[in-house]
Amino acid sequence: KDTKMTEFWLISAPGEKTCQQTWEKLHAATTKNNNLSTNSKFNIPDLKVGTLDVLVGLSDELAKLDAFVEGVVKKVAQYMADVLEDSKDKVQENLLANGGKVLTMIYLSFEIKKSFKNYSSSLDMVPFIFIFKGVNQIDNDLKARASAYNNLKGNLQNLERKNAGSLLTRSLADIVKKEDFVLNSEYLVTLLVIVPKSNYNDWVKQYETLAEMVVPRSSNVLFEDQDSYLCNVTLFSKAVDDFKHKAREYKFMVRDFQYNEEEMKADKEEMNRLSTDKKKQFGPLVRWLKVNFSEAFIAWIHVKALRVFVESVLRYGLPVNFQAMLLQPNKKTMKKLREVLYDLYKHLDSSAAAIIDATMDIPGLNLSQQEYYPYVYYKIDCNLLEFK
Repeated sequence: KDTKMTEFWLISAPGEKTCQQTWEKLHAATTKNNNLSTNSKFNIPDLKVGTLDVLVGLSDELAKLDAFVEGVVKKVAQYMADVLEDSKDKVQENLLANGGKVLTMIYLSFEIKKSFKNYSSSLDMVPFIFIFKGVNQIDNDLKARASAYNNLKGNLQNLERKNAGSLLTRSLADIVKKEDFVLNSEYLVTLLVIVPKSNYNDWVKQYETLAEMVVPRSSNVLFEDQDSYLCNVTLFSKAVDDFKHKAREYKFMVRDFQYNEEEMKADKEEMNRLSTDKKKQFGPLVRWLKVNFSEAFIAWIHVKALRVFVESVLRYGLPVNFQAMLLQPNKKTMKKLREVLYDLYKHLDSSAAAIIDATMDIPGLNLSQQEYYPYVYYKIDCNLLEFK
């Protein structure tokens, strides 16, 4: 089993003499003795920084945006699993961020450089509004598409349910034929009766005498399921009530059924129509989910990048000088990795010693309900993509 986590830690530390040195130090510390994590640089382009007040405000807004975008990413992933029904194992391969497996999203960080330019190089609300609008659109589209597809699926399941189940309740339209009935007769009527298999011999002996005016030898077995036979029987209309009453005593159940060709045909057509519609919508829906998962996921990584940038400037001050790094911890050594990071960076924070491993209410830092560390830290949890 892969020991890699599907969780990433996005951290940043101040540049030492150079940012490259910060990177080398971290990389050496986490890989030299035992492989604690797989690391890569996470290059965030230089953004113009406004005032401290603006940054504190952005920090709050970004925390909300992060939670919102992550929620949409999860919804799209989960709905992909719902739509793929029996082939849940295919979910992983359909959830590709930017055409590569999500777990290679490290490479997305290089995309960020390019797409930040689409927003604006200054750190104001523009990129956020841009990201929020895009992801909000995905969220709304998902609701509409899911609702339409689920409706269709629900109606189809209801019809399928009607055509399954026990003979006492299921639809008989696909079982009986015109020739099983006496139709358009002034006096005669054909009934359908559910006969338990254990009582079948009684039926054969008794049915002609359950009421007066039963047509002799008019009963045949039309269908059977595990427990019962479906039989027809023809008798005079005026004897029907008497027959039903008597049949019940022997545990023969008369089904309420009128043979109506038009109605049965309409049912069948409806089922075919729904089934065809579902097949037609399936491909485009999966394609839409793939594309929009990728869009939402990339937006999410952008938000994380912006958070790291803002948080790093708030923590480490100006001029902007920090190295962001993406770590993929190994499952078995996460605790050890935490300790190594703590040793590397405890000097950044004189009060860190007192609060290591404690969750503190530090304004602006605890918005994500995450633990506080002397370095900037955000978790990117990709377990949302693991469907069992």
